[in-house]
Amino acid sequence: MEECKIKNLYNLDETIAKSLLEKFEYPWEVLPKIKDFIIELGDALNEEEYNKIGDNVWIAKSAKVAPTAYINGPAIIGKEAEIRHCAFIRGNAIVGEGAVVGNSTELKNVILFNKVQVPHYNYVGDSILGYKSHMGAGSITSNVKSDKKLVIVKNGKEKIETGLKKFGAMIGDNVEVGCGSVLNPGTVIGRETNIYPLSSVRGVIEQKSIYKNSNEIVEKK
Repeated sequence: MEECKIKNLYNLDETIAKSLLEKFEYPWEVLPKIKDFIIELGDALNEEEYNKIGDNVWIAKSAKVAPTAYINGPAIIGKEAEIRHCAFIRGNAIVGEGAVVGNSTELKNVILFNKVQVPHYNYVGDSILGYKSHMGAGSITSNVKSDKKLVIVKNGKEKIETGLKKFGAMIGDNVEVGCGSVLNPGTVIGRETNIYPLSSVRGVIEQKSIYKNSNEIVEKK
């Protein structure tokens, strides 16, 4: 599945986690490594640019963090990022430079590339969101299957067993996810794809597509 490989989904120059992602072929392979990577990287961050707050939480001095936001470590909040009112960062989270984490948005075990926006009532868990990707209000990643079995990435007849029980979505650069959409476990969305509002998405969605529903996915003109 070439379209699912890190090199075909993400511009690694747009994340502080570049050195971690470069070690792997598929992005979901990174998920179990995020926690340890944050702790290692955090200790090496420039103290003139980042403050260490509490237990393994590093916040860029140029970031804006609402006093009502909750950030549990390990976590890194990048330069010029904005963490808004009542955001809930549960841990193992990298928030990229210029990214927005909005009102009542919850993050857990994630990498948000630079300029990502999850600005309104989003849940993002066990997921990686590429550069300038945007999740509309109320859209979420569903990261555990209802039968609690291990997640398999499917693209037609092709399948990859991930060995992971928790796996939300791998979202490529410049993806737009419409309001109220659910990205089911094991979803992979290629670069520059648009997902219609209120969609239930699963499997692999090609880059530069418009996802209207499971039976109507068209090439973006």
